[in-house]
Amino acid sequence: MQRSVSFITILFFLLLILSSCKDSGHYDIIIRNGEVLDGNGTAAIKVDVAINGDEIVKLTDLSNATANLEIDAQGKIISPGFVDLHAHLEPIFELNNCESHLRQGITTAIGGPDGRGPLPFGRYVDSLSNKGIGMNAGFLCGHNSIRANVMELENRAPTPEELDQMKSLVRQSMEEGAFGISTGLKYLPGTFSKIDEVITLSKVAADKGGIYTSHLRDEGLKLLDGVNEAIQIGKEANIPIVLTHHKVVGKPMWGSSHKTMALIDSARAVGIDVMADQYPYAASYTGIGILIPSWARAGGNGKFIQRVQDPQLRDSIHKKIVFNIINDRGGDDLDRVQFARVRWDTTLQGKTLKYWCEREGLEVTHENGADLIIRAQVNGGCTCIFHAMDDLDVANIMSHPYTAVATDGRLTKLGENFVHPRNYGTFPRVLGKYVREEGVLTLPEAIRKMTSFPADRMGLANRGRIAAGKKADIVIFDADTISDKGTFIAPHAYPVGIDHVLVNGKMAIHNGEFSDQLNGVVLKGPAYSGELD
Repeated sequence: MQRSVSFITILFFLLLILSSCKDSGHYDIIIRNGEVLDGNGTAAIKVDVAINGDEIVKLTDLSNATANLEIDAQGKIISPGFVDLHAHLEPIFELNNCESHLRQGITTAIGGPDGRGPLPFGRYVDSLSNKGIGMNAGFLCGHNSIRANVMELENRAPTPEELDQMKSLVRQSMEEGAFGISTGLKYLPGTFSKIDEVITLSKVAADKGGIYTSHLRDEGLKLLDGVNEAIQIGKEANIPIVLTHHKVVGKPMWGSSHKTMALIDSARAVGIDVMADQYPYAASYTGIGILIPSWARAGGNGKFIQRVQDPQLRDSIHKKIVFNIINDRGGDDLDRVQFARVRWDTTLQGKTLKYWCEREGLEVTHENGADLIIRAQVNGGCTCIFHAMDDLDVANIMSHPYTAVATDGRLTKLGENFVHPRNYGTFPRVLGKYVREEGVLTLPEAIRKMTSFPADRMGLANRGRIAAGKKADIVIFDADTISDKGTFIAPHAYPVGIDHVLVNGKMAIHNGEFSDQLNGVVLKGPAYSGELD
């Protein structure tokens, strides 16, 4: 009996000692009671998170500690802030609070994709730093921007002098903070470039530690050629590759994602550093000119108008548009081409090419659709949502371990213009539809694809993970309710299920309310030669 009492007494004092060893410090913010997914793809652990300033300082039992702000994350997931590898940040000077991105949990994004990086680069990022931004943002230099600056929209190879000018602009942009070079080989004027030009410029970015992101030259019938070209560029320039917004366009190619993913695997097996990013929708968004042969638009819209006035040239242009309606972005159905932003006729916004034919009293044929597409381009062009992808390809690409999540979305003001729902819902859609409902990904793997994986591609050693010493970019969400709410008919809707978002240790969203604070920083790439913020 005596020995039993002694044992209980000793156990009591041991527990008392252990209790007194619990952290009893004071912090700026403590997040309690949640399950932490650290971004590495491992299972969640229940642990408290302490933040001082802009850094995570501890992950431990903080039940004895105090803080200026305490967040109860009971029943919620605590995740690193989401990292968007492909964002259209062009409106950022007007929408610098970045609300449409922050509300879907994005705390860091990289702009300047598809060859459209800012130029002059340094002046742009310095001005943005002075203005202030709501999330962290880095930028790529753009091949199309640089080529247009040197050669305008000329359909030819550069002279040696012009190539040297382009190399100089890439080098300067890298030294001014670019994370790498992006190409838009489907768009003007990048489509006029040959592979040797792109390799030469990519080598300059590679020498400065940059990455290469590619809107492929073709995502339809010649998709495999486009993937192989990007891999060849990466191999010969010795630069990490991102097949950006990877997808399979056009009915004849549906199911080809198995082949493109196999190409990634084969390239990686021989040491070529290639990956993809993707948005979780079976519809793309771009200008209606994507249906028009690139040669017809060389020199700008004025030249296009002249060409379609020539009966012979117009016939060639018309036939190629019909071909693209059947085999490419048209999805072989005029109802799959949905108008988005149409400055010259806002009544078409949200409507389809089939609707426009019917409104004009025309028979719904590919040929009449092509005529209207020519008319649209003559009027100045417009943007469209092209429902020309297959859900099975979307899921297959998503499930690949070397695919990151990215929006391809544009910063958007709620209710302004007609937009793609990805602008609001990309990351919540993956977590709601593809994790919770369909099981395409596990929750830890989805979070890895949204956080550490893209952060590592950008070279952001201090973001994308929850660990002591990392920047306090954090999302707290309800895994049971998180979901996108925008549709292709009513796209302007914020997602649900995200309770809190922190950017650099400050609240961007608190209890579901947007703070409208400028807590982000402009991030600089590996060759930046100035002083970091």
